Amino acid sequence: MQVTVDIPDDMAPRLTTPGQDPARTTLEAVAIEGYRSGALTAHQTRRLLGFETRYELDGFLKAHNVWEHAYSLEDLEQDRRTMQQLEAEGRLKA
Repeated sequence: MQVTVDIPDDMAPRLTTPGQDPARTTLEAVAIEGYRSGALTAHQTRRLLGFETRYELDGFLKAHNVWEHAYSLEDLEQDRRTMQQLEAEGRLKA
């Protein structure tokens, strides 16, 4: 499928840096959001971006500060409750 996106000329420089292909930048933004939201798997994201290996995708995601299972505030709260429970049971020393 081919998609056309119209971006006002005065905004285009804000979305890309000189020398970058605006179409590629847009594709990468869609891939990043798809991966972050869970709409795309790692394999699908790799295919969309045309990467041959998972290593290439990992490098791309790292360069764009995208972490697969990022440690959330909910994760922290769950770990805190677990530690409190273990302390209360005497299985963890404070």
